[in-house]
Order: sequence, then structure tokens, then C-alpha cells
Amino acid sequence: MFDFRLHSFSRLMISLTFVLVALAGGAKGQDRRQNAPGEFDFYVLSLSWSPSFCEEAAERGGRSQVQCSGRPYAFVVHGLWPQYENGFPEYCQRPSPRLNRNIVSSMLDLMPAPGLIFNEWDKHGTCSGLTDRNYFETIRKARAAIKIPAEYLDLSQAKTVAPADVEEAFIKANPGLSNAAVSVTCNRTRLSEVRICLSKDLQFRACEEIDRRACRRDQLTMPPIRGG
Repeated sequence: MFDFRLHSFSRLMISLTFVLVALAGGAKGQDRRQNAPGEFDFYVLSLSWSPSFCEEAAERGGRSQVQCSGRPYAFVVHGLWPQYENGFPEYCQRPSPRLNRNIVSSMLDLMPAPGLIFNEWDKHGTCSGLTDRNYFETIRKARAAIKIPAEYLDLSQAKTVAPADVEEAFIKANPGLSNAAVSVTCNRTRLSEVRICLSKDLQFRACEEIDRRACRRDQLTMPPIRGG
């Protein structure tokens, strides 16, 4: 006679097995090399549209005095992030090696907020496998390799843009850059960042996962550059 209780128990065990396998996969993290310094596939250079950041900071009731009340900033470096093909490492050394304050001062022209610089070193720089000096030198080299489209250098009035048009402007200004290597992110209705994928030797390269995280809105606002 067929034992329905045994059949139900077997089905339950099979279901539990699938659940445990899925959980085990998630527990292993995003990559088998998870958080091993220097073990990653490529970089993402994240360029933040500073006027959007400052407007959002003001709405939250706070402002970064350096970034939002000093000289006018357009695109600033948010960070240079080591990435896996799927996922990314973070906080690869705890506690992180102490960051030299002279390095912080030297980076303020690109990353105009000391707190940001410290955070980027702790969260991302420690995963690069580089010393603090070499990591921030690499950020400077990566930023120097990117030309900002002329129309975004001195934006005196708010501009409505399509994410695809921003990508195309960067592609046109940077020979060798393709749609597969750049994406635009947004925060509500504002353009937030342009993210560009680079190999370890800072050449443009495709990055499907970064592209999948891109903004899906049809239109975005770029607030004007203020200050100075």
C-alpha cells in the first residue's frame, strides 16, 4: 500500500534540501574570493554629480561644508571600487591600516570631503591590495583617464537629460568607451552618478552587472553648479 505520509515526508525533505542549498550559496557570498585583498576582477570608477548630492543633503537637513559651500563642483570622484564579475568585496582588512592625513589633503581636489576619503579607503581601498598611497594614486590616474563631456563642465541652469544621452555624451568624449562599460544611476528624479568600468590596468571594459543596476527612468534632472 502506498504510504502517503512517507511520500509527504520525502517531498518535505527534498524541499528542505533545495532551501539549504540556496542558503549555502548565499552564505558563500558573492564570490569564492570574498574580501581577499587584491583578489578581484575589475574596478568601477564612480563619478558623483555634486549638485545632486548637495541638494539631497540640504533636503535631509545637512550640508557638507567643503563640497557644498566651497568652490563649485561638477562631477567629483565618489570612489574606485574593486569588483567581482558578480558582486564586490568590502572592508577587506579590519581594522583597516591607518590612512595618512597627508594623502587625505592631497585628494581633496577630486574627492572634496575628508570623511568620504576615509570611508572609501576603509571600505574599498583595503580590497585593492595596494598601499594607501598607491590606491589613491590609482584613483587619480583613473580620473585623469576620463574626459568629462564639455556640456557638463559649467552647467549654470538645471538640465533635463535622459540616462542614455548622458552615457552617449561620455562615450563620445572618451574614445574606446562603450555602452557596456558605462552606466548612469539616479536618486529619485536626479542624476546621481556616472559609473565607468575599468580593468586593473585602467582600460575600459564591459561590466554586465553594473549595467543592470543602471537608472531606468526616462528623464532625470541635473541641478546646476553653484558656489564659488
